Amino acid sequence: MTKDVFVSISGMHEEIAETPAVERDEAEAIEVVTPGSYYFRNEKHYIVYDEAVEGSSEMIRNRIKITGTGCVEIVKSGLSDSHMIFEKNKKNSTYYRTPYGQMLLDVNTRELEIQVTEDEIDVRIEYELDVNHEPMADCRIKMNIMSRSNGSFSVLG
Repeated sequence: MTKDVFVSISGMHEEIAETPAVERDEAEAIEVVTPGSYYFRNEKHYIVYDEAVEGSSEMIRNRIKITGTGCVEIVKSGLSDSHMIFEKNKKNSTYYRTPYGQMLLDVNTRELEIQVTEDEIDVRIEYELDVNHEPMADCRIKMNIMSRSNGSFSVLG
């Protein structure tokens, strides 16, 4: 994998609240595609990228650390701060700091799949998100990190 990568992250959050099935089925995934940097040190994959915040000139710095096939960490710093840890069949807690205050997040990871090839890393995570000890959403995240020199990158499909 080269240092210069494309990072594609898509996610879906389905509220756990009493939402009719019709509304839940209409939920759409959110996807971000951005350039980033990749490093491999001490048997761990690191991906760093900046995220623009709508309505603000500040950026959020995102750092993803992938350890083997069993752990993904996402650290956000800047306008908002958090350190989310995803480990299959484990619940991890963190504080999520925003300009409006902080919340306690519990992340209960149900599924975690990591596939690494020479020019690409694919990650799939399914988890339950609790906010301040209250069930909030069932969530799915897909990440694709690909060398920029790989000519097969596409935002379609």
